[in-house]
Formats: sequence, structure tokens, C-alpha cells
Amino acid sequence: MTQGEGFTNPDGLTGLTAYDRTGEKIGSVEQVYLDDRSGRPEWVTVKTGLFGMKQSFVPLAGARRQDDQLHVATTKEAVKDAPRIDADQHIEPGEEHELYAHYGLTRPESTTRGAAGRAPAAGMRGREGMREREGMAGAGAGAGMVGAGAASRSTGRDDSKSDEMIRSEERLRVGTEEEVVGQARLRKVVVTEDVKTSVPLSHEEVRVVREPIREGDGTRATIGEAEAEVTLHAEKAVVRKESVPVERVRLETERVTETEEVSDTVRKEQIEYDRAKGERGAKGEGWRDRKQGPRH
Repeated sequence: MTQGEGFTNPDGLTGLTAYDRTGEKIGSVEQVYLDDRSGRPEWVTVKTGLFGMKQSFVPLAGARRQDDQLHVATTKEAVKDAPRIDADQHIEPGEEHELYAHYGLTRPESTTRGAAGRAPAAGMRGREGMREREGMAGAGAGAGMVGAGAASRSTGRDDSKSDEMIRSEERLRVGTEEEVVGQARLRKVVVTEDVKTSVPLSHEEVRVVREPIREGDGTRATIGEAEAEVTLHAEKAVVRKESVPVERVRLETERVTETEEVSDTVRKEQIEYDRAKGERGAKGEGWRDRKQGPRH
């Protein structure tokens, strides 16, 4: 589903639990925002942050519903870093453009499709805002009042004034992403080495022992040839091998955090004005602070 085309019942999205593309829980869906021209659901607000006190805008492009879950095509970190826009009943075109740029999406423009398409200046309205305007039309306000309500929502001033302009500036947003930088492999091989050890060996040797016979010992004497034999013993080295476990080896990863400085160039606008006599001055953010005092 792209741009919420598959969500025919916007009321059915409220209260769903939103999950990012990796399956991680983001929060609960609070509001549904429709396109001013087409009436299609394009954004939802999701309660995130500590105790769910913050509402962040999440695009419905590529989202799908599964039971009471809403699976979106972005990540939880991208939702947390989304531009802070008040979740009222209307989003102005500039705010919508900022959201599209943050999520890396291309805002569809339908300038050649006639009245049924989206005009370049069209914004979005919340579901409650749409009901409020439908109630006004049903009470006899007429189609003209509905159109006027959509055009003047949340600005609080006349856009036709030419005595003011909006000063904008770029801000650097730095995030992190994880990438594969290498692999570690553990393997076991067999090597051969020479081992020498000493072992004591014993053996028997023959020696002649002579003992004199005293008179009266009662030993009989015989004369003749005779032989005597003795068996000799000796130890020898016997070698055998056995396998025994000696060590357990494993691989572990350890996360090390390092600080890296990131620098880039950002642009900011400076307001210049021409005085009555042609003298040119410049008004930037510092001028505003000096004229208006400290901001709280």
C-alpha cells in the first residue's frame, strides 16, 4: 500500500499499535491525517518517548495493517528524530514538505489532474478537523465555508500581507547506522611437534658371590661337573598416546563507543531591508533577540 490508498476507513487506524519495518514497537496511533484534496490518509501520529508524552508523525507510504497492528516502512529511530510539529488538526504545506524530506520521500504533486488532484499548495487535515468541517457543511454553512475553513486553518493571519516574510535556516541532524566492517573466524588445525621426556629404566646384572664354608656346616662335598642358571630382567620404555581436553576457546564481541566529530555546511537566510533613503540594513536572528529581548 502506498500513500494510504489501501486504508479506506481512517477511523480504523486510531488505536492500532505501530511497528517499524524491523518489527520493533514504536507506539500507539493517536490521529490520522488526510490529504485536503483527495481525502486519503497519508500520515498518522504515534505516541512515543518516555510515558508516551510525545506524538511523532509517521508516513503511511508502504504501510500495511495486520489485525490490531500497523506495520510502517520506516524505522523507530527515524520516527524519534522526526521534525517536531504540533499534532493539531491541520499540517501546513511547509511542515508537510519538511516531513517528506526527513523520511526521504517524494511528495506527490498532481497539478495536471484537475480539481480531483492535489494542488501544490494543499496541506493536510486531521481526522477530527475533517469531521468538524463536515458538521459545519451539514448545518447549512455550504461548500464555500468548507473550502474557506481548509484554506485558513492554523495560520492565524492573512497570507495576502506583503509586509512580512519567513526566515529559514538549515540545521544539521546527525544520526547513526550500523554497518558490517569485518568478520572474525575461529578454526582448529592439527600440528605436529617433537616431545622429549626422560624415564628411569632398571635391569638386572649378574655378579659372582663367594662365601667360605666352615667346618661343621654339614655341607656335603661332591666332585664333578655342574651348571647353574639365573634369569635376568630389564625394563623398557613403552609409549602410548591419548587425547585429553586442555582448554576451551570461544569468540566474543565487545561494543566500544568512540566520539567522532562530524562537520558540514548549513545555510541560513538573512533578512535585508532598505530604508527610505536607500540605506541598506540586515536583520538576522541576533537583531531579533536585541529588539525583542530574551526568548523563553
